[in-house]
Amino acid sequence: MNPVGQPLRLKVNYKWLGVSAVIGLVLFVLFQILPSTASETLEQQNMKVISKDQAHNAAEAFMQNTLHLQVDQSKPAVITYQSNSDFYGYLSREKLLGEYNKTFEKNYPYDVFRVRLAELTNEGYANIDVHMNSGKVVAFSVTPRYSNYAAVMADPNEAKRETKLKIVEGDLSLAKKEELAQPWLQQMGYDPGKLELSTKDNEIGLVYTDPDRAIGRSSLQIKFTFEEGAIRSFDQTFSVPKTHADYVNKQTSLARWLTILGYGLLTFVLGVLAIVYSALTRHHTSFKRGIFLSVFYFAVSTFSTYNMLPVFQGEGVSGLGLTLMLAFQTFFNLVMAALLYFSLVGGDGLWRKAGWNAWARAKEPGYGPFVLHSMFTGYLWAFILMGVQSVIYIVLDKTIHSWSTTDATQSPYNMLYPWLLPIMAWMAGISEEAVYRLFGIPMLKKLLRNTFIACLIPTLIWAFGHTLYPIYPISTRPIELTVIGLLFSFIFLKHGYIAVMFSHVVFDSVLMSFSLFALADVPDILAGIVTIIMPAVVAYIVYLYNSRKTKGSSAPSPQPGWQ
Repeated sequence: MNPVGQPLRLKVNYKWLGVSAVIGLVLFVLFQILPSTASETLEQQNMKVISKDQAHNAAEAFMQNTLHLQVDQSKPAVITYQSNSDFYGYLSREKLLGEYNKTFEKNYPYDVFRVRLAELTNEGYANIDVHMNSGKVVAFSVTPRYSNYAAVMADPNEAKRETKLKIVEGDLSLAKKEELAQPWLQQMGYDPGKLELSTKDNEIGLVYTDPDRAIGRSSLQIKFTFEEGAIRSFDQTFSVPKTHADYVNKQTSLARWLTILGYGLLTFVLGVLAIVYSALTRHHTSFKRGIFLSVFYFAVSTFSTYNMLPVFQGEGVSGLGLTLMLAFQTFFNLVMAALLYFSLVGGDGLWRKAGWNAWARAKEPGYGPFVLHSMFTGYLWAFILMGVQSVIYIVLDKTIHSWSTTDATQSPYNMLYPWLLPIMAWMAGISEEAVYRLFGIPMLKKLLRNTFIACLIPTLIWAFGHTLYPIYPISTRPIELTVIGLLFSFIFLKHGYIAVMFSHVVFDSVLMSFSLFALADVPDILAGIVTIIMPAVVAYIVYLYNSRKTKGSSAPSPQPGWQ
């Protein structure tokens, strides 16, 4: 960082940084991109994914020709990506993904397009699950307008829930359920004589097990649910061993508490302290500086919430419920934008009071070239961090046996505008580096008198905020991000807020862009490429704009040959 009052200069050994960046890129490609060497937990399907229009056509044909239900064409279909994350996680944990993809995935996918169609006769709706590669319908459910099934299933009391479900089913006997299921079993290609009945008398639903189709400790199960004396749903999925499900539930519960207490509560404390220090250092900073970035953050985060509308609609949230959900999320975004604002003001004030210019101002001499060099430095550090992350993944895979699963809520398939997904990288880079580095480090250093501890504590808070990601054991991401966060702290202390912000944005942009590349559509691939180069474009625009403002002035220009 530059001392306050001195010309802006970025001291960087580009030779060392460039070599390290090349090594980082090679490691990233080798361990996270190339299918021949990538970890099995990162394995991706290479088959062509059908379009949502094709999924819609397949679902509509099935609803009319097989379920014999009329589609209400006046109401739009809702198409979302759904994933059996529990089963995928089991396969990932047991290193069985490759075997399953070769043997069973064509008929029993863990990823599907779920098409929600309005039904005209009963004024309800149907959910039709369509294979994302073949377009084959693999599951369905039909819900009448006045269905009580979902409400009953939400009852936390298991005994009451089962009693109510028996009423919802229509008090069907086990024999009657089997009679209703027989035609569907035959139509879907099963030989009822080779299936084992897993449901007992007085139990809810109907489950068959196919002993000939198994992988690891998991077997194929054909499941039926009933409502008002008729079949409500049909599904064919592999079972998840109870030991695995219990492990995931315990890990998820722990992650939730770490997120609430370790991240949420402590970040709130940082926000309160940011307000306090903004007031205490008001003579060393400006309350105008953080307005643009905070407004930008609020606008992007609010639009990102709207971009997830298909997820809410796919879950049946609509009307007043959807309005309240969006209103709450908007309020939350506003609170986070306020936290960002006071972190920018308070952090800038703390550093300038201590005599350091951590966040360069546009009016300072050499600002344009300084931003340009900060961007270039940010790219190189991002490539280094990608290599470090790859090594961490390999080490954790070999030591604590880390594994991951899917998360449909974060998929670009479930966004109105998938190509806007990587813009969230800007939100993370701007806000997280402001809260946990620009403000968190000087505040804690002032209190604890130790630079390393001042870097470590906000890094841990930041890392705990990522424990709910579907990566297990849940200690995986805190370990990974503690290392990454300390490197972000090093970049910040050495080069300042703008450089570390660019490194964070580039780091996340590259990783998020691969989600767009996986869609395999030309517009999305182009959007991914644009996303990766966008930080460079933004920095160059700032450089040109600043150059025009300072043209003809007596401000000293930066000297060439910075080191």
